[in-house]
Amino acid sequence: MPDVQHGELFLVSPSRDLEDAFREMATDFASEGRDRLLRALDDFGAYVERLSNSASGVGLSNGRVPESHFWLVCSDVIAGTSRLRHTLTPGLEIEGGHIGYDIRPSYRRRGLGTILLRLTLVRAAELGLSRARLTCDADNFGSIRVIENNGGVLDGEAVSLSSGKPIRQYWVPTAFSDSGCGQGA
Repeated sequence: MPDVQHGELFLVSPSRDLEDAFREMATDFASEGRDRLLRALDDFGAYVERLSNSASGVGLSNGRVPESHFWLVCSDVIAGTSRLRHTLTPGLEIEGGHIGYDIRPSYRRRGLGTILLRLTLVRAAELGLSRARLTCDADNFGSIRVIENNGGVLDGEAVSLSSGKPIRQYWVPTAFSDSGCGQGA
């Protein structure tokens, strides 16, 4: 699958070639107490293979759906990651949705979340999805802005089963509408 591009930013599939960039990103996330990615460095090749298998539906745990993983890369720096779940379970429709994304701490507040989601929505359209479900904490104003900047329409609110916090539920179009945007004359 060819990379998706926005200016100098590329949405790429995980690759062993980016291990050093991944290490830097994982260390950045660990600085705010999120050290899950550091464990991937114990056997980076196996980690990349697990991500690839997940997209194909190979070796999924019970209740999991196929999920493609992407990295937002600029000049050999991984600025963020996204996950695109190919289908929804009833639980994912309430919380989690089709797409999850993260911008590393040192790259936030630069508009990269909006770009990362936009490029991931292109991938969702390639899977045949006309719209994607996204959810976020009701007090996560950065994610609310990213989702709404990509055309997200609030569909409802719920309470997270994992955190007990209020969450917002959106539907986001994956491609241009028939309004003429991007259409030939």
